[in-house]
Amino acid sequence: MNTTQAQLGAVLAAGGPELARLLELTETRLAEVAERHGAELGRHATATLSAGGKRLRPMLVFLCANGDRDERLVAAATAVELLHMATLVHDDVLDSAPLRRGRPTVFAEGGRLAATTTGDLLFSRAFAELASTGSAEAVGRLSEASSALARGELMQRGDAWRPDVTQERYLERCRFKTASLFAASCRLGALFGGRPAMADPLGSFGEAVGLAFQMLDDVLDVSGPAERTGKPRGTDLLDGTVTLPLILARARDPALLDLDPGLTPEQAEALCGRIAATGSLEAARAEALEHVARAKQSLGRIDLPPQRREALELVADGVVERYA
Repeated sequence: MNTTQAQLGAVLAAGGPELARLLELTETRLAEVAERHGAELGRHATATLSAGGKRLRPMLVFLCANGDRDERLVAAATAVELLHMATLVHDDVLDSAPLRRGRPTVFAEGGRLAATTTGDLLFSRAFAELASTGSAEAVGRLSEASSALARGELMQRGDAWRPDVTQERYLERCRFKTASLFAASCRLGALFGGRPAMADPLGSFGEAVGLAFQMLDDVLDVSGPAERTGKPRGTDLLDGTVTLPLILARARDPALLDLDPGLTPEQAEALCGRIAATGSLEAARAEALEHVARAKQSLGRIDLPPQRREALELVADGVVERYA
């Protein structure tokens, strides 16, 4: 059993049989959504949704719902995963990415039009799923997260190649682009779990976990290798994305302030070595660990059954262990 399987097994054990049942229902629903819109779109959507991943966001929906069996939870979990996958497909178009999780992207296999249309389909179905619950508040929560994702993407594109991106600016971007959907997943779980007063405290937990997730993902982009990340080492450097490891490295090696937009994969690989040599990867990991610790501490202030708290702590720990 690999590390990811062990982490998932521990969360499922702490979450109980109901968590496994709800996740299985979500997988079935995701497959149904992917297959309903024509052969070509169905093929691309199915490939996207079956390409792996731990379904962290659906898991957070269920764990924050405290074991409630409200059928609307599956719709909420399906919606957050569809929105997440839509952003990945669109990101691959923007980055002209050939691989995602070790597999050819929709962009690589079907071209820009097929990928853009597939992402649009997944995006639209996310809101259709949530609208089926009849909860305007839930749709509003997901809409806020969706708007934040778009804002974060625009910030990232605007900051590309810039030498003056600060750590504060980076964190703000991560809150929008990644942490907002983690937070929304937790809030939707609280809402449909009949505990709306806990939506914001649990959302804060989700945001902290999401920040750590993005920071460590950025570390892994530099440290690789490709067989773990499913994409070439230094992908962020190739498209000019300024991440925490680079920001910290620039403070220690000013020569890294000026990057060439025409980097080759070989040059990006060499730059990854220079960034790592500054010690910035260890510093970035330490900052991510602080967010995980903060997330776990926040759970102690929320009235949760012990097993649910344990499962959420394991989710937070799993974000770190993936990058160990």
